Amino acid sequence: MKDEFQIETMAVHAGEGPCPTTGALDTPIYMSSTFAAPTTDELAAIFEEKQEGYVYTRYGNPTLKALEDKMAALEGAEAGMAAATGMAAITTAILAFVKAGDHVVASTSIYGAAYNFINEKLPQMGVERTFVASSDIGEYERALRPTTKLIYFETPSNPVLQVTDIAALGKLANERGVATVIDNTFATPVLQRPLELGVDVAVHSATKYLCGHGDAMGGLILGQRDYIHRVYRDILRDFGGVMSPFNAWLILRGIRTLPLRMKASCANAWRIADFLNSHSTVERVNYPGLPSHPGHELAKRQMKASGAMISFELKGGYEAGRKVMDGVKVFSRAASLGDTRSLILHPASSSHRAVPREERLAIGISDSLVRLSVGIESGEDLIRDLEQAMES
Repeated sequence: MKDEFQIETMAVHAGEGPCPTTGALDTPIYMSSTFAAPTTDELAAIFEEKQEGYVYTRYGNPTLKALEDKMAALEGAEAGMAAATGMAAITTAILAFVKAGDHVVASTSIYGAAYNFINEKLPQMGVERTFVASSDIGEYERALRPTTKLIYFETPSNPVLQVTDIAALGKLANERGVATVIDNTFATPVLQRPLELGVDVAVHSATKYLCGHGDAMGGLILGQRDYIHRVYRDILRDFGGVMSPFNAWLILRGIRTLPLRMKASCANAWRIADFLNSHSTVERVNYPGLPSHPGHELAKRQMKASGAMISFELKGGYEAGRKVMDGVKVFSRAASLGDTRSLILHPASSSHRAVPREERLAIGISDSLVRLSVGIESGEDLIRDLEQAMES
């Protein structure tokens, strides 16, 4: 399905259609590990990639293919690849670009597990890395080396909502012959499409907004067809981080309502951020929709809305944050995001505990920072819930 359709229509129809055999309107769940071929020669041809077809779910599956095609359409990519989890997608996407002796530049303000992989696991493979704590493009440029093969970043970033100029970073990387990978989980293609701004590859934790219901794990990689084919052939098949067809079906179902859920969650998030920003007990609010956010004007240019993630610091430090988290009744204390339900988290002790404290503090992840993933409940109820917890 091409881009003349709006994203709401593509979210429902792209990559899917009635089953040609049965007419089933919903994509079937092909819960089969292996597929039979009519002849020995045809089986060999599929293995040798001389003929299209399916032989083994680690090599491809029709339900996964529907999800990959849908997300490729939404991101404006040539092709997509599904992986077992968001981290399987992130690590696979990175490993397709680097080998021993290469160098990676990454933002410090990224998901904690991604930071841990780049900081600890890549050096064990002989890959050097440099972290950039700022969203300043000049900082990225100064970090580049002749051996740099990849820039990895998020925007808005987890959990301080740092905003990076996607087009400027893509232009810099392209001029220097360096690949770029962006984690687009927070924004989703509903709010921003990084490939159109010059980034090479977008990755997602499909567990989050794409699924949207907290009941399936998965990851996705979107990019040029040749790259995706290389990722499949050289990385995924050997490492084996393949998504379950049932999970793919659940995520397909979730994506159909993604634009509607994002609209509702973003509207709630703006109201909550405005409430927090004027509350006497709040020290600082990180939300790109607020004019006080340093990336506000940039976010307005490259995003269709400001997102549904908020982080904030309370006066009184960690103890005040703990009391608020323990006092909420509608928000759930849970280590995920992008759910229909609103979630509250303390990043320093959970999602970003692998990041050294001094580096956490340098990018604004203080011990008092609280992160909100705003869901689709009544915004009025969510504000009232936070208000009563903060009064306590």
